Parts: sequence; structure tokens; C-alpha cells
Amino acid sequence: MFAVGVFLPYSSYFEPSPHLFVSNPRLPVLPRRALRKFRRRNPSSRSLLSLHRFDLLRCSSNPNSRVNADSCSHRGGLEIDADGILETGDLDFPVEICTTRALPPALSLAEGFDKMKQAVEELKSNPPRMTSGVLRFQVAVPPSTKALTWLCCQHHDLLVYPHFYLITRASSDTSLQLYLLGALKVCGIGAAISVHGSSWARQGFSLISRYLSIDSPLIKAYGFLGINYNKMSSLMEERLDSFYLFIPQVEVTEYKGCSVLAVTLVWDDCMSYKFTNAVHTFELYIHQMINYVHRVNIYDEVFWMNHANGKLPLIAKKDAEMVYLNAEIVAQSAPQNNSFHKKKVPSSCQFYFRHAWTTSIGTTMLMGSYGTNCLIKDCANINAVWASLIVEECVRLGLTYFCIAPGSRSSPLAISACGHSHTTCYSCYDERSLAFHAVGYGKGSHKPAVIITSSGTAVSNLLPAVVEASHDFVPLLLLTADRPPELQDAGANQSIDQVNHFGKFVRFFNLPAATDQVPARMVLTTIDSAVHYATQVPHGPVHINCPFREPLEDSPREWQLDCLKGLDSWLSKKEPYTKYIKMQHLFTDGHHNGQVAEIIEVIQKAKRGLLLIGAIHKEDEIFAASVLAKHLSWPVVSDILSGLRLRRVLASFHEIESLFIDHMDHALLSHSVRSWAQPDLVLQIGSRITSKRIIQLLELCSPSSYILVDEHPCRHDPSHIVTHRIQSTIIEFAHILRKYYFPKQAGTWNIFLKELNMMVAQEIEFQIHSESSLTEPYVAHVIGEVLKDDSALFIGNSMVIRDADMYGRGWLCPMSFDSKMMSNLDLPFQGLRVAGNRGASGIDGLLSTAVGFAVGCNKQVICLIGDVSFLHDTNGLAVLNQRVTRKPITVIVINNHGGGIFSLLPIAKRAQPDVLDKYFYTVHDVSIDRLCTAHSVKHLLVRTKTELHNALCKCRQQQTDCVIEVESSIEGNTYFHSIMSKFACEAANQTLNFLLGLPLSGSLNNGLFLSKIDKVEYSLYRVQLFTRLTSSQVKNDIKNFFREGFVLRIYLDNATVGLGEVAPIEIHAEDLLDVEEQLKFMAHKLEGSEISFVPLLKGSFSQWIWKALGIPPSSLFPSVRCGIEMAILNAIAARQGSGFLDVISGYMSSSRETQLVAGVNGSKQIQICALVDHSGTPKEIADVVSQLVDEGFSTIKLKVARRENPVEDAEVIQVIRQKVGYEVKIRVDANRRWTYEEAMQFGSCVKCLDLQYIEEPVCQEVDIVKFCDESGLPVALDETIDNLSGDFLHELKKFVHPGIVAIVIKPSVVGGFERASLIAKWAQLHEKMAVVSSAFESSISLSTYIQYACYLEEQNAEICRIKGRTPDAAIAHGLGTYCWLKEDVTSRGIDICIRPYSDRMVASVEDARNFIQCVQINKGSIQRNYSGEPVRSYHIKVDGDYFSCSFKLQETGENIDLMQNITIVYLHGFLGTSQDWIPIMKGVSATAHCISIDLPGHGESQVQFSMDKRSKQGIDLSVESVADMLLKLISSITTGGVILVGYSMGARIALHMALKFKEKVMGAVIVSGSPGLRDKTVRKIRGAQDESRARFLVEHGLHSFLETWYSGSLWKSLRDHPHFSYIRSTRDRHNDIQGLAEILSSLSIGKQLSLWEDLRHLQTPLLFIVGEKDAKFRKIAQHMCSEIRGCSKDDPHQQQKLYDTIIVPDCGHAVHLENPLPVINAIRKFVTSFEQR
Repeated sequence: MFAVGVFLPYSSYFEPSPHLFVSNPRLPVLPRRALRKFRRRNPSSRSLLSLHRFDLLRCSSNPNSRVNADSCSHRGGLEIDADGILETGDLDFPVEICTTRALPPALSLAEGFDKMKQAVEELKSNPPRMTSGVLRFQVAVPPSTKALTWLCCQHHDLLVYPHFYLITRASSDTSLQLYLLGALKVCGIGAAISVHGSSWARQGFSLISRYLSIDSPLIKAYGFLGINYNKMSSLMEERLDSFYLFIPQVEVTEYKGCSVLAVTLVWDDCMSYKFTNAVHTFELYIHQMINYVHRVNIYDEVFWMNHANGKLPLIAKKDAEMVYLNAEIVAQSAPQNNSFHKKKVPSSCQFYFRHAWTTSIGTTMLMGSYGTNCLIKDCANINAVWASLIVEECVRLGLTYFCIAPGSRSSPLAISACGHSHTTCYSCYDERSLAFHAVGYGKGSHKPAVIITSSGTAVSNLLPAVVEASHDFVPLLLLTADRPPELQDAGANQSIDQVNHFGKFVRFFNLPAATDQVPARMVLTTIDSAVHYATQVPHGPVHINCPFREPLEDSPREWQLDCLKGLDSWLSKKEPYTKYIKMQHLFTDGHHNGQVAEIIEVIQKAKRGLLLIGAIHKEDEIFAASVLAKHLSWPVVSDILSGLRLRRVLASFHEIESLFIDHMDHALLSHSVRSWAQPDLVLQIGSRITSKRIIQLLELCSPSSYILVDEHPCRHDPSHIVTHRIQSTIIEFAHILRKYYFPKQAGTWNIFLKELNMMVAQEIEFQIHSESSLTEPYVAHVIGEVLKDDSALFIGNSMVIRDADMYGRGWLCPMSFDSKMMSNLDLPFQGLRVAGNRGASGIDGLLSTAVGFAVGCNKQVICLIGDVSFLHDTNGLAVLNQRVTRKPITVIVINNHGGGIFSLLPIAKRAQPDVLDKYFYTVHDVSIDRLCTAHSVKHLLVRTKTELHNALCKCRQQQTDCVIEVESSIEGNTYFHSIMSKFACEAANQTLNFLLGLPLSGSLNNGLFLSKIDKVEYSLYRVQLFTRLTSSQVKNDIKNFFREGFVLRIYLDNATVGLGEVAPIEIHAEDLLDVEEQLKFMAHKLEGSEISFVPLLKGSFSQWIWKALGIPPSSLFPSVRCGIEMAILNAIAARQGSGFLDVISGYMSSSRETQLVAGVNGSKQIQICALVDHSGTPKEIADVVSQLVDEGFSTIKLKVARRENPVEDAEVIQVIRQKVGYEVKIRVDANRRWTYEEAMQFGSCVKCLDLQYIEEPVCQEVDIVKFCDESGLPVALDETIDNLSGDFLHELKKFVHPGIVAIVIKPSVVGGFERASLIAKWAQLHEKMAVVSSAFESSISLSTYIQYACYLEEQNAEICRIKGRTPDAAIAHGLGTYCWLKEDVTSRGIDICIRPYSDRMVASVEDARNFIQCVQINKGSIQRNYSGEPVRSYHIKVDGDYFSCSFKLQETGENIDLMQNITIVYLHGFLGTSQDWIPIMKGVSATAHCISIDLPGHGESQVQFSMDKRSKQGIDLSVESVADMLLKLISSITTGGVILVGYSMGARIALHMALKFKEKVMGAVIVSGSPGLRDKTVRKIRGAQDESRARFLVEHGLHSFLETWYSGSLWKSLRDHPHFSYIRSTRDRHNDIQGLAEILSSLSIGKQLSLWEDLRHLQTPLLFIVGEKDAKFRKIAQHMCSEIRGCSKDDPHQQQKLYDTIIVPDCGHAVHLENPLPVINAIRKFVTSFEQR
């Protein structure tokens, strides 16, 4: 329902407060020309603004005069009456600047207002020089800052209008990036600008569009469409096509996780409303607003909504909605042909809006009734009187949630509570469950729930919940009915002594039996006092015993009204009888006392400080803790109940990311870590810590200072190590600390903890995801991923909370556009609310508590609980079944059929199994399904990971309560926990051992630093082979069999060098040309980079590639990455005087027993498998195999599936077995060449021939497992592994089948040693062989592979030790390809032979290590060398008709003859320079000569105008004129055709040249480019926008301009790039700011002639490159392709030649900067296509 209220005050005039106008003697008015137009159109009217100003001045000068109340109200800001403007003129264009600036987060709303005022003051000292603009300042404030609460805190006589409150609708339209998709709440006061008129289609759309911007989507307008505003009468009436819209001056918006305070300033010289006017209005209004929030009761909200001088009720109307829109919505809902569809605009039917003192609009669903429910004098008897007083006072104190247990003696209280319109009542037959439900509500809402029970044992049943509330400081109010005194100790039924029944766990009040002989105000003061005690620190339960005599029902009994004496004032108001006021000043800016100074000094002196975050109950405290963590920059260990253990990532923040040590608990399994991790200061904020190991560490190290900060004064120091106890909220403490500077802790403390955590985290994640079955740690690990932004987690006790604390995943991806919005608020991450019953840590009442928590926090709760806890509270299902005022709950029950935690305790090793089962595990077979069915609760049973994820998704979609039962077992859970602990301990040991062994020196403030890469070189080699490669189809003369590749050399800063090899063959996706382009690029990127990662092959290499080099790891070709890893690891080994194996091992336990073959001196050796690829007869092949066996090979692999019939291959195997017997292991490799039927035919023939395995027997991946099942033969995977992409662990789970016995791993094919190691480890965990295979590389790779194979063997031995398995016999690795090499890259090949005292062909690990250290390159094999490529820079001046330009050029390329071959010319985008293209140019330089140019106004290019000619002709720079100049420039340095590569602005120029200069331009690569704007009006608007930006650039400087420029949504992906700060800094180096501004304005896409029509006549080939995340330009590229297709429908082949589109993954608009390698490959292939033509 919709309501419009037009209210008249007590009289039509009133006497205003003079102080409202004294400080505002001059308000802005419309310009005279606008007034003249208005008067011509409305001759009988005066300007509304002018009249408004006149009235205000009249009020100001004569405070005794009486004027219309609305005239004195402050609607504020710029007001535009669209009907009074005949010619819009410049108003059709956007304002010159429209931007949003985020301020650092504030710890309170008051601090947020202070930041706003300070920002405006700074702006006043350096005001914008724009003639029009919209500036929005926003600051994140604590989540408790609720929009409606802040509005209701304002003075009721607030005269700043309008003010409004709105609840937006949730939308499923994901195409709208509006930050409005989820339901949120917003309120605002004042209007920075308001626009109203009679025609939205003709006037309103264009006017409001002027003040909104796509780049600032949070600047929104609110108001009404179809509502006419009559200023003269202050009425708002329904009228078709009319509109009233405004941008709030001050607004508070609730998002999920925080609230946002925003202030918007609008000025427009076109309307004679200057910037000074906007600031003056803001300052006038901001001082009238309440800048803090306090708790308001339901009456305050109702009063605010209905208040209009206390008169007349609202008049209801239907179908009214308040709209809200930003620039994107306005653009998408633009009127067509002067018609407009209102449905296109988001709107809300839940709103309140007051436009003036006399005018309010709202919906009845927000406006409750205003009036008392407490008709005391009409009560039937004195019991009803007292009960009504109790309930009414509770409501006035904000206690509106009543939990009522059935009972007779409590009838007066129950009836009164149920009859009150502002209460929510809940009932349950089990008082224990009901009480825990109330505790949960208190945890969720931080307000006491009121429990009403009858007398007797009903009261006793509350004890467990009371104990929990007392220990966990949860507010709770118990109203227990009782017999009167005369029935006590007299044998009366259901009567026990209830006085002090709960002992010290409560504060107790005992009311007398209800009587009219006691003043009723005593009841009120008792309630007031009790609630005060419950809600003040320390919070806790309060018990009020309430005796009642009969009658308990509402039977009339006479009572004396005299007992109400003194309540007249209370009855006439809606406030509590007694107000408790605490006199304290929070956040005082004065000097702190000596004790605080001591704390600051202690913290500042810490060298090894640790921030420990315990349980936090309030979202504001979580918010403050995150702010403090960022400010302090110490290592952070956060408990699962802190709300920061499960964090949601909101933005890229590489420094903050490393602070959280989420897996400290598992790292402490290592004795070495426990000995090393000795903090000198521990700062604990929040309550208890879950991890026992962390507590034990703190006890062990006894830090010199231990500071504990908590709100309550109680002693929480079980280890007795606290040296400083601070009673303070986290908010107060953080506010004080933020005023001080704390130096970043130097040394290894932060860095080592970060590396330890990273390695342990990766190990835990790997183990959890490698395990194919559904485990309890897996549930704990992924639970955070299903928590949406509006979700919370409730965790039970015992094992589930420990699992969540140990295995919970710390960094979670954002779930909504709200999260994307918050990334612009200087909030790098957002906490997730997590609760549990850790006061007494019992397992009773957990389900009931979770349901209450869901009601209290008003979030969608996931409850994670164990089976015994669930069974302990089965009555909680009855509580769950009552869906009252809450969102759905998903209950995940971990059912291991008993108390699994005891299996992990020492008792499990001592007690007998039957004793454990009966008295500890309490093993059961209770059907949880049937329990749920009995209570009508949905139940889902899951046994696999997929089933779990499907069940969680189904619960979310269906929005219903559900119990998900996860099937588990005590034995399996115990075993997996043990395995996890051992692997985590080993990872911690290895990491710390490696770190402690580093020769670190100097400061480590910038992170771990191993070495610096000084230089990168590579050489192309070519060596002859004995025969063709097995993967080759070539069958030419043996003299033509060659192997080609690259030897990579990486030099470190101490002159040590590491060798790597990059040698792709047919099985690789890349070829030599692909490889060399990446090598050239990587040589450029690697030079000067720092090696700052732990090279233990556990993900750190990938992170280094991304963070240090700025390259998405997935964009590197597998062979290139393998070669780079090989060279870097060998270089590190050479620097440390060790070997490749030593570096990647880090640490090897002395307990390891490997199955490596050992020589006489105990050196490690690797068995080698021989490879046979022979097409001869079975006898010939058998002879070859026999010869290999004689040479010492014990394992032979034969290539099969080369013959016409699989039976022939089987015959070969039979003959071999007859020749060599069964002692030799035989493998066969079909290379996926057989169909399933052919493979089965082969398998049936070789079943008895004892094959070790058949490698890739079938061509279809889906048939692999089927073949294993049907044939019963062992299978190995090779190509299947090579083709894995993305989350390979997810893909590998398909191959857990025991019939798959081996994984063959080629490091150069799978993408390097790091990825290969993870695959190998997965195989070994699943008892499969991990076989290292070479791809016919030289001895450089072979020597490294030998050491790597040793590493895998040692890793397998360690896995067997941890899992209690007997290691398998030594594996022969597939390194026999060395036999193919007739010559080698090295002067001598690696020595693989039969060693003394051995009868097998082996390779010595020690020899391999020495070989790579002393290797000599065979110079005869080297074809050419590359040691870097110089870049030549020079200037060329080009004269034009009206201007000249001195262009800076940079060139590179092997062919320095500028007049020959293909030349590629690179054109950068706006703000870029020719330097942007250098890395890409180097990558392409092997293919073509490359030139990049500084465009006019950029870098070192300078433009000079012929002013006389320019002034006469009115000529400006343009895309066309710049293109002409570039044509002259290019023609002067090249004679042949050129290919243009342009990005953004450069792409527009390149496209123009490709279409206009076909003789010179052979083709063009358009990177994130556009052919212009079709619509003339849109072009005009965009041109005006760019002119405004240009003026801003000149007047405010480049630095300020860059801040605004890169805040746009187009750059979201670039802002997330790890090198964004560096990229942005390069944009700050332009010298010619005036020229840059000229280019921005003159080359604006709004001034460029559209090229869309020209595309229809395209003759020059084009390649469009766009980023995957750049939706806008992907769409433009699609439209360009459609346009080109339309011009050549008759010749589809010609279409294909003319254009192509490449979408580059993992990047946005700045493709060439974010993911350059695919761009290089695309350009090179595009250029190559011209050579082929």
C-alpha cells in the first residue's frame, strides 16, 4: 500500500528558529536568462527558486514574521524546474567532472562524518576549477550503522529536506553492474540536486543524465516517476510522465558486511549554482544532522515514519513506487520517440519519503500503527496489570522477542506478550531447547530475548542455557512465574524454591506477588534495572522471579487504580520509565594517560609481534579488527570464531594478503617451528582461542609482553601469561592505535611466517582435494565457499569447530556486486560472521541455539554440527520447524556414528576398543532421516563431494530449511586426520629448513629475497638423431633426422648461471616459433627481477610468475615454463653450491627409506627404462629387446598400435617373452591410437604376458576406466595427463580407479616441475607409479630429470612412511630417449650405464648433479645466440598543414633494414607511451621489424601549432589529422607496406588508417578498439565529457587526473593486476600536460567520425583482440565482425581472410599489459599470414 500525507501544522504559519538562516544569507538562484525563459513561458508565475530565496531572506531578516512552513524548510542544493527551462543548451551535456572518492574506513559514524568534513575542508583549500561537477565522498562505517536507525536518531523537527528511507528490490538481472542487484537499505537527508518537471521523456531524462556517470555507478538519483511536484503548494500529485528526482546530500547505505556513509556535492555554473554554494549548503546542513546512532525502539521508528507535527493519519493509495537509478540504468531505460517505459527503471514499494514539513509519502508496510498497546486501566485484574507493565516496558527497552514455554502459572505474562502488536512470540514445549534458542537470539542480535516459563522444573530446565549465556556474556532476561509466598514450602503442586535458583550465573530480582498495594512503578524500575544489568558490560542473564496468585486468566477482579500513581507521564510517552545514562566520551582526541602510553611504547618496540584475534561476536568489532590488522601489519592468527578466519576477498592487496597466518595450528606440529616461532609480544583482541596448539605455544614461549584486549573485566587467562589487561572494545582500542605509527617489523619474522603458512596451506589444500572420498576436513575446508554475503555460520562444539579452525579456507572469492562495490571503499577483505557456544563449550542445545542465532542476526545461517550434538538436541528440530521471522537454515550434520573426537585424544591409544565404543564414542545407529521426517524437516544424505555441493546448491535455491547428513566414520576420519597432520608437519619442516638455510643478509622489509636475475640468454641448437622421433610421422633419410631446441641461460647477480632447455616436439601444442617469441619476451621480463619465492614446487613458483613478473602463469607455454623453472632452480643450486635435488627437496627427513638403487659408495641411482620403436618382424624386435637386456636394462617400453592389427602387436610381445623371459618388466605404449574394441582385442591376447602396464590404450578418455574394468589389465596415463587444464585435481579424480597403476609425466609437456610434482604426488597418494619421461631432450634436461626422478622417489618413500605402506620396488623412469641422440648439445653426454656392483642400467644422481654444474656446451650444435636486443630510440619531425610534431620512435627487430620486409608499427592508448609495447615488440621481433611511436602529446613527442593558420582556419587536432601525420612518418622510414597494432585510442587511429590508407597499411591489429560512435547525440555528449576531462587535467594536474581516470569500471581488471601501481606510475611521467589535454579533447571518440559504414567496404585484413573480462569491447568487436560480414555475404571465404577475433583470457581492457603473451602470439601469426600470402 502507498500513502500520501498532506499535513497542516497547528496553524498555517509558524515562527521559525532564527539560527537556521543567519549563517545562510545568500542562497543560489537560477540565472537571469533561465528566469526570463521561465517567465515568458509562465507569465503569471514567479521563479520558484527566487520566491524560495525571498522567503528565506524575509525569515532571516524578520524572525517574528510568519511564512509558510514549507518555505522555511531546507530542501537544499541545486533545484531545477525543468518546465522553466525552454532551451537546455549546455545542460544536454554531462557535467565536467563526476567522480567518487573513497576515504579510509571509519570506526564509527561520527568518525565518518569527521572524515567527510575534513575532506570538504581540504577541497575548499584547493577547489575544483570545473564549472560543473558531481563529487561523491564515501567512507565505510561499521555494519551496525543502520540506515533507518540513523534516520530515526535525527531530531523530529529536522528542517533539512527531503529525507527518505528505501529498501531496494533484489534483482536477478546480472547484466546490470549496478551494485543494486541484492536487496539493500538506504536513507538520505537533503538533496545535492533535485530535478522535477512534467515530462520525463522530453526533459527529465537528459537533465538527470547530466549529473550521473557510468564511471561512478554509486552516484544514484532517487525519486518518483508519474508524480508531479507542485512547489507552490508543496503537494506531490500523481500525473503521467511527471517526475521528481534528486541526488541525496548525505546518505547511509547498508551493504552486506559494512555500511557506507556518503556525501555528494553538486554545482553547475550554468544554473548560477557554484561550487562555493554547494559547499556552503553542505556545511549548513551537516551541522543540523545527528552524526551518531543509538539504539531506538520500535516506537521511535513508528513515530518517525508517521510524524507530521502530530496530526492526521496517512491516506493510503495503491501501486506507488520510489525509483532509484544510476547512469547505467538511465542509459538502458532511455526514452524512445518521446515515450518511456517505467518498468525499465528499478523501483521499490517499500519506502518512506518526506519532502517537506507538510508533505510525506510512504508505504504502509513501513509505517506501523502509532499508539500504545498498553491500556493499563482496562486490565481485568492486577495480574494482567503487572504482566502488561512488564511486557510494555520490555518493548520500550527494545526487547521484542519473547520465548514462551507453555504453562499455567505464566499465563498473565504469556497473554500479555502475545497480545502486544510489537512483539514477536515463539513457543516450544521443551524449556531447555527454548532457552538455548533464546541464547542464540541474543548471540545474533546482541539484545536479550525474554524467556517466559511456568514454575517448577520448567525453571530448572533453563540452567544449561543460563550457564552458556553467563560464560559467553550473552544478554538474556528470564521471567519465571512462581507460586505466591503462602504456597512456598507448603507442599503446593509444581512449587520449588526459585529464589537464587541459578546461583552466581545470573543477577537475580524477586518481585512480590502482583498486588495493588505496591506502586506499579516498582515493576517498571525493576525491569529497567534488570535489562540494564543484562545489557551492560559484562553482559549476561538476568532472572526475575514473578509470583502470581489466581486468577491466572483474565477473569475480572477489582483492583485499585491508585497503584498507577506517578505513571501519567509514562503512559503518555513511549519511553522507558528509568533511563540509564552512561557518561563517557568515546574516541577522545585528547592526551591518553600514562598506562596507554606504556602500551603504545611496548607495541612500537616489538620485533616479533603477533596479533592474535580470538572470538568476536559483533560485526562492528570484526570490522574494527580488520582495520587494526591492516594498520598494524603484524602477522595475524585469527580464530575461526573471530569472523576473520573465513574472509571474503574484495580487492587485490598483496601486502595485507600475507598477514594472515591461517594454518599456524598445523605449522606448530613441527618441533622445529615450535622452537623457532617465539614472539616477543602477543596482542590478543577478542575472546577465547580454539586451537590448543597455539595456546601451548604461548605457554611455552612466555612472551615478554602479552596484551589482552576485551570488553569485559573478567579474567580470561588460563595460561597465566597476560602482562597487560585492557578492558576496552576493539573499536575503542583500534581507534587509539590508529593514531600512532608502528614501524614494519624487520627481519625474518613476518616473511618466514608467511612462507610457512603458504606452504602448509598448499599442502592441506592439496591433501584435501586429492582425497577422492568425502572427508570431514573437506567439509570444513569448503564450507566458507558456500557462505553467501548474506550468510552466517554457526559451528557446533567438539570435532567440527576444531576442523573448521584447522582446515577452514581463509581467502574466499566475492559473491556479489556488493562485494565489488566494497572493493572501492579501501576494504581489501570482508569478515564473515561465525558463532558458536563456546562459553561452556557443551554439546547440548546447539541446534536450538543456531535457530535462535538465525533469527537474531537475520542472515541465512549454515549450522555445522556433529551427530552426537545433533542427537543431544533433537527437540531442536521442533524449534527448527517453526519458521518465524527468519531466513532458511541449512544444518550440516557430520555423522560418524559416535563421538569421533575421542579417537584423536590420548585415551584412544590406552583404552580397549569395546570400552571406547561404549563409554566414549557412544556408537549409535540412529536414523537422522527418520528424526527429520518425524518433525517435517527436509533431509538430504550425502556420501560424495559432488552430492554435498549439489545438496548445498539445492538448499540455497529452494530457500527452505534442510538437514544435510554427511556420512562418515570414526576410523576413516581418524586416519585421514593423522595423514593430514603428518603431511602438514613435513611441509612445515621442509619450508623452515630451507628458509633457515638461506644466506640471508640485509633488510627483508620488502619480502624474501634469494637473488636477482642479472641477464638472460638463449641459443638455438640443432643436433642429429640416429632415427626419427617416435612422435614424428617423417620417414626421410636418416641424415635428415634432427632435433632442435633452445638452451636457456639465466645469470644471477653473483655471476652464477643456471641452464634450462626448451625443446618442443610434435606432442607439444607449441612449436619453435611460438617458443622463441615467449623466450624473447621472458628474457626482457626476467632481467632485473628478484627471485623471492621458496622453490619447493608447491605453488610458490606460480605465485612468483604472477606477482613478480605480472604474467598469468597459464599463458606460458608448457615447454617454456619448464625451461625457465629448470634454469632458475639450477641457478639457485649453483649459487648455494648444491644441486637441483637439494633445492627442490628443501629438507629430507633422515627417517626416509627410499627404494633407489644404491652404488657401492651409497650414492643414489635411478633406474632407466629403455624405449623401443621398431617396425620390424616380431623376431627382429625381440632381438633388439634382448640386446637392451644384455646392456643392463631391466624395464623395456615398446611402442604399439603402429600395425594394422592389434593381434600383430600381441604376437610381438609373445615373441619377446619367449626371448627374454618374465624377469624383465615390459610396458607398451599405444599413444591413444586404438579404439576401445581394438584395445580389448589386444588385451585379450596379452593377459598372460605379465605387462607392467599398457600406456594410453584407447583413443577416447571416457573409455579408459571401462577398459580397466573389462580387461583387468593395468593401465598408465600419459597424453591424458598432458591434456589436463584448469583444476587438474578435479580432473584427476576420474582416474582413481585401481586399474590405472601409473602416471607418465613429461615435465616439458605438463608445464614444468611444479605442476609435474603435484600430479606425481597425487599419483603416489593413490598408490600409482609416477614415472618421469623425457621428450627426447638433450643431456641438460636429462641430468635435471634424473635428479627430479630421485626427488619423486624420495617423496614416494615419505608418503609410504606417513601412510604406513611398504614402498614399492624402484621404478624405472622413461629417460631412455638419450639413445636417440647421435650428437648432444653438451660436449659430452650424461653417463647412463651399469654401475659397479649393479646389474641394471642406472643413472647416478651425484653424476647428474656434477654434470649440470660443469657442463660444456658443444659449440658445433649452436645455430645462433640471443643475448638481448637493443632498442634504438630517435626522433623524427613531421610537418603538417597546421601543426608539426616531433615524434619519438623506438625500434627493435633482427632486420635493421627499414626498407625491407614487413614492419609492424605500434600505437599506444591514451596516457601510454611507446615504452608500453617494448616487451611485446621483443617477442615479435624474430618475425618482423617493430617500431613503436609516442603519439602526439604523449611521452617525448611534442606538437607545435602554426597559430596563425590555426586561428584562421579553426583547425584542431583530430584522429584524421594525426593519421595523416603518421602516414607521412611511416612513409619516410619504410618503403613497403606496414601492419599497424593499436590499443584503445591507438586502435582507433590504426583502424582509420587501415580503412583509408589501404596502399600503405597491409593489415591492422585492433586491441580493445572501436570504430567510433554511431549516434550523433551520443558523440556530442562524449565530446563534451572529454573536453571536461581535458580541462580537469590542465587545472588539477596529472596526478589528480590519474586518480579519477583509473577509478572507472573499465579499469577494474587492471586495478587488480599486481603491477598496477607501477603501470600507473609510468603514466605520471608525461611532460607536456597541455599537449596531453589537447589530445584527450581533440582525439575524443566523440569528435571522431564514425567508421561503422567504412567497415562495410573493408579490404584490409583486421585482427580484433579483446580481453575476456572487457564485456563492453567484446560486444563492440562482435558488432564490427557483424558489420564486415554484412559487406561480403557472397564470398564467405573472403570474410574469413578479412577479419578474425581473439578473446584473451584472464584480462580486461588493457590486454597488452595484463596478459601480453597471447597478444604476442596473435600478432606474430597475423604477420606470418601475410608472408604466406
